[in-house]
Amino acid sequence: MNKDDRDFFSDIFEENKLGKRYKAFVLGKWIFGREEEQIFSPIDTNTIGTIPKLTYDDIEPYIKELYESGKWKIRNTPGYKRIEYLEKMAKLIEEHREDFIESLMIGAGKTRDQAAGEVNASINRLKSAMLDLRKVYGEYIPGDWDQTTLESESLVRKEPYGIVLAISPFNYPLFDTVAKFTYSVVAGNAVIIKPPTQVPVPSLMFARIAEVSGFPKESLMVLTVPGSEMEKVVSDPRIGVISLTGSSETGKKVLKAGGIKRYIMELGGGDPAIVLDDADIDEASRLISTGIYSYAGQRCDAIKMIIAHHSVKDELKKKIVENLAKVKVGDPRDPNTTMGPLISKKAVEEMMKGIQDAVEKGGKILYGGRRLNGNYVEPTLIEITDKSKLNSLLLYKEEVFAPVAIIFNYANEDEAVMLANNRKYGLDASIFAKDINRIRKIIRYLEYGAIYINDIPRHGIGYYPYGGRKESGIGRESIAYSIEEVMAIKAIVYNYRGRRIFEYLI
Repeated sequence: MNKDDRDFFSDIFEENKLGKRYKAFVLGKWIFGREEEQIFSPIDTNTIGTIPKLTYDDIEPYIKELYESGKWKIRNTPGYKRIEYLEKMAKLIEEHREDFIESLMIGAGKTRDQAAGEVNASINRLKSAMLDLRKVYGEYIPGDWDQTTLESESLVRKEPYGIVLAISPFNYPLFDTVAKFTYSVVAGNAVIIKPPTQVPVPSLMFARIAEVSGFPKESLMVLTVPGSEMEKVVSDPRIGVISLTGSSETGKKVLKAGGIKRYIMELGGGDPAIVLDDADIDEASRLISTGIYSYAGQRCDAIKMIIAHHSVKDELKKKIVENLAKVKVGDPRDPNTTMGPLISKKAVEEMMKGIQDAVEKGGKILYGGRRLNGNYVEPTLIEITDKSKLNSLLLYKEEVFAPVAIIFNYANEDEAVMLANNRKYGLDASIFAKDINRIRKIIRYLEYGAIYINDIPRHGIGYYPYGGRKESGIGRESIAYSIEEVMAIKAIVYNYRGRRIFEYLI
């Protein structure tokens, strides 16, 4: 971090013996808590610093202030001004991009290319805010299409709910914070950001970006609240919308605690790739391999399951193994590294548990399967020959957030669809094939939110809508689509009966 960056971000922390003592951002003020929590780097498990361990009682007065005045401050800010603030934020992130890249590498264990990609996506999402306006405008409904509404008409407005609680995940701590903030603000909502406890610093840095941009300070909070206190926060009736990216288990807890509110939830995934007998095996194997190990498999859209036609499975698995063998696992700050660490020791243990379960049930490790030093693991591919065991297999039933995938064959396309749909998740799926008629049929029957043809899932900035069915979520995270979830519809009906405005020929 150069001197200018240190000066720019100096308000968000104080130096101490553990590194940096970070603050939370509440309505224009940077605050400490009565208690603090340490944060660690997955690279070497060393302490990065501390964050405030805020309780609901600590933040409740600020929520009250946000509800009573902050939500009106942003709502009364003209739309074009809100766009100007977002554009200024994009420029500020660009000016301090190296600092954000460093934060993502050290805090999230991303390689430089992955960290730079997330920073670029965040900048582009802010710059794309004007595209959200496609779904902001309301409608006009004439009343002469029903006898009971003659001589009346309606305007249908879309209004902000007031306060959006944005809960961001560790795997995209900057982008998801920026994306949730962007569509919420374009709609005119105040925002409470709950950063991921493992990687909170990028969200705190973004709060500084928002502050310097001139964005109304009364309309934003970034709160480092531990999970044990979040039930009280999500149940607060003054919060109108909850936007969560996380696990399906977390989503269920939030729904139970939150009660009747508006929800946007991008939850568990672990995507299947269906490979037909006419697929380009070289291309499919290259892409699928990337889908397994990219960011160490810690992506909701990572490939976890490969359903291959029996005639191509052997060639496909051979080429995937060849690709995985080229992956260099190591310190993500090393430019030669292609896969860094898992986020925590617990994540490593979950991966090892899934591998052991598969092997005990007859699975064969084709590549990987080993834990390396610290939080580092090998990307892993396991062949399942006894499909009757799938429903009891941890790697099939659950989303294991790590670079591990299972491969098995199918006899016909109906079986391939059944094997993909049998899971409780329905985020994304891939189909590798050439025959468009067969592809089209499979598309019709797959119960997934997005399907990628001859490609692996890539959510990117949300230019195309993404989100799941079943336990993979509610609503869509996307430019233009998400904004509909943070705006309430209000119908205004005008009665003109007897005023001779309408001259109907009845």
